[in-house]
Amino acid sequence: MDITQLSSCFCTKNVGQCRDFYQKYLGAKITFDCGWYLNMVIGSQGATIQFMEPQGDMPVYAGVGVTLNFAVDDVDAEYQRLMAAGLSVVMPLEDHPWGDRGFSVTDPIGNSIYIYSDREPSDEFKQYIKG
Repeated sequence: MDITQLSSCFCTKNVGQCRDFYQKYLGAKITFDCGWYLNMVIGSQGATIQFMEPQGDMPVYAGVGVTLNFAVDDVDAEYQRLMAAGLSVVMPLEDHPWGDRGFSVTDPIGNSIYIYSDREPSDEFKQYIKG
């Protein structure tokens, strides 16, 4: 199988709240929005995310156990920007020995949004890097 793109679609009754959150805080651009189904592009590399209202007997996403990782050039600047915009941090901004500096916030449906910049990993974690 030759996968040409991967994206995540979350089934939720809160499509509008997600639209507003991702546009306001993460700069998402809407590429399709029919009200109950929303597709957005985030960032310059074409990452996409979708939200849709349940259709028929579709289950609604429960909002636990998912972390969306967003790599940025300057995590400190993003931290300051998002804190000034009023978001609450669920994991503080800190350096991690596996090779990044990051923090987490939560989106309207409970996804953890981890925003980070790469750093040199500690010697302990360098052995796990492949390729």
